Amino acid sequence: MTSLRMIILMLLALVLSVPVSATSTKIYVWRNADGVLVYSDSPKPGAEEVDVKESNQMSSSIDTSILDINPKVIEEKYDVEITQPAHQATIRDNTGSVYVSGRIKPVFKQGLKVKLLLDNTPYDIPQPHSMFVLRNVDRGEHQVKMELVDEKGKVIASSDPIIFYMHRASVK
Repeated sequence: MTSLRMIILMLLALVLSVPVSATSTKIYVWRNADGVLVYSDSPKPGAEEVDVKESNQMSSSIDTSILDINPKVIEEKYDVEITQPAHQATIRDNTGSVYVSGRIKPVFKQGLKVKLLLDNTPYDIPQPHSMFVLRNVDRGEHQVKMELVDEKGKVIASSDPIIFYMHRASVK
């Protein structure tokens, strides 16, 4: 008995899931011998045509506004920051070596490179990472800045400039 109920419920669900739409078919109504109203799409003598409004349409209960078919251009915004040396730091190294490292968020995609500027002049060639070693930097105040560049050399993002002071012992 339970399986029969299951089959009946499944058939009922199938029938109810079929979409209903208003069409231009004519509907007729009349009373049978017992006085009960009978509706049919076949006319009978004495039947009256029922006026069916075409606006009876079922609409979907699913919100499809989120299904945007137009592709959106995803803007890639990068944040470039120099983490070493600290701003206004004094570097004490008689060889003039300075370690410069940075952070780029989010992780940049393949093909992009990092260019380091020392005193507004490119230092070496752009690298696929954000760690640099400057050699033989003269005494005094210097400025470093990192730029993220694409394959064509266009600057996509850049860091704020960092000022540091190189202290090298004098032989005098």
